[in-house]
Amino acid sequence: MTLEINIPEVHAEVGAVFARYEEALVTNQPAVLDELFWNSPHTLRYGFSENHYGHAGISAFRASLPVQSPPRELLRTVITTYGRDFATANVEFRREGSSQVGRQSQTWIRTPKGWRVVAAHVSMPA
Repeated sequence: MTLEINIPEVHAEVGAVFARYEEALVTNQPAVLDELFWNSPHTLRYGFSENHYGHAGISAFRASLPVQSPPRELLRTVITTYGRDFATANVEFRREGSSQVGRQSQTWIRTPKGWRVVAAHVSMPA
């Protein structure tokens, strides 16, 4: 089996939904973030100091945050699509006022409701 990598229209779709996710993240739009995570008990998110399993756990975490994420600069974004229904997005970022570089990775799948994150990880290496 050979997968087509970065089919232009699929790559554009994932790029657009990733941009929507990023905007929702930095402007504290939990409803959009909830929408963009796959509504399944199989979804997971590993955070800076916490792990969340299932859409409900991720949603509860987002709802508990009092403010939006700190502004950040995306230093490098690598989106790769595999065929028409699977993609990864990997980012290096720096929060405003910090020299430390963080990492974020997301696994996206196409669902009947559109592209959704099925697994995510964010970390700030020491």
